[in-house]
Amino acid sequence: MRNRQCFRFFSFFTLCCFLASAVLSGCAWMPDSGPSGKAIIDAGKPPAPGKPPRGIQVIDLTGSVAALLENSQKRCPFSKVFGEQGPMQYVVGPGDLLEVSIWEAPPATLFGSTVIETTSGAAPTALPSSRGATIPDQMVESDGTISIPFAGRIPAAGHTLEAIAAQITKRLQGIAHQPQVLVRLVRNSSAYVTVVGEVKQSVRMPLTPRGERLLDAIASAGGAQQPIVKTMIQVTRGKKVYSLPLETIIRDPRQNILLDPGDVVTAFYQPKSFTVLGATGKNDEVNFEAQGISLIQALGRSGGLNDNRADAKSIFVFRFEPKELMDWPNKPVLTTKDGRVPVVYVANLKDPATFFAAQDFMVKDKDLLYVSNASVAELQKFLNIVMSVAYPAITAIQLTK
Repeated sequence: MRNRQCFRFFSFFTLCCFLASAVLSGCAWMPDSGPSGKAIIDAGKPPAPGKPPRGIQVIDLTGSVAALLENSQKRCPFSKVFGEQGPMQYVVGPGDLLEVSIWEAPPATLFGSTVIETTSGAAPTALPSSRGATIPDQMVESDGTISIPFAGRIPAAGHTLEAIAAQITKRLQGIAHQPQVLVRLVRNSSAYVTVVGEVKQSVRMPLTPRGERLLDAIASAGGAQQPIVKTMIQVTRGKKVYSLPLETIIRDPRQNILLDPGDVVTAFYQPKSFTVLGATGKNDEVNFEAQGISLIQALGRSGGLNDNRADAKSIFVFRFEPKELMDWPNKPVLTTKDGRVPVVYVANLKDPATFFAAQDFMVKDKDLLYVSNASVAELQKFLNIVMSVAYPAITAIQLTK
């Protein structure tokens, strides 16, 4: 009897010690999916005296913050960067093959001929006539010139066909009788656009005076190999390098710009993704379109918030931002080796206004979306663990009676 009482007392004492230690330790030993909302927010507060700053910037997601980020992430449209221009005025370059035809007014003296006409019972009569003389096809040399009989070396590179014809005509004045010159492009070897990347076949597309556009170049390469919504198009013109989603170019005709000789069009397959953790419908890496998605859309694709666990006031987006983006609240501003600032954006979905800000807040590639557990969920887990330990102990005590 005495032993049974000692066992009951020892079991009860052990249970009490377990409960007390659990409470005193703050339940830190319990399994969890990540830090609490309070721990994340505290990480952005100034450190205690004598402790180094953590360098994490914690920013509340408001309408003004969403607008600032939206403006910073906007891509310059092609229509603004490269300008709205008319059809291309073809300019001859080295390697082009030209056909030059020269006509003279009668009586032709240099490139024409005389026709002898006879009539019945009359003496032959010489009639002045004129015909065009076509010079053998001329290739524009590396020095940019072509050679024309009686006119010499004519500068051609960098000039239009009309300008070359005018130069030849000027050279022939006083030699030929009222010469008229026609210059035609036989083969284009200098005015072309290079199309590379995620297309069916890389090509060099020649340009014509008609004026080829960006989508013409992509079509000439067989189209994009990857889905349109995940393809970016980059245009390189001189030192200008800009990119837009292919979907934007298709939807907005203004971005289907006219191309210039020497442009390089590159198609990139750019799958973007964010990682979602915590109290959501699923924890996963979620892909999204090159066009981008909002925070609200990202939560929807993650299965929404878990009603049994999620703290709607503690929705966090972890990412790195450029140091010059804004005036950061946590000073001094600590950055990574590549000059980026670790930032946590906090969305309180208990506030209806945040839903509007979250629709303008665009998720970026490699973002981490985290939803912390509510306090009651932590309490529930604690009680479940306590009961899982206490119930066998209570049962053992009852059996010893």
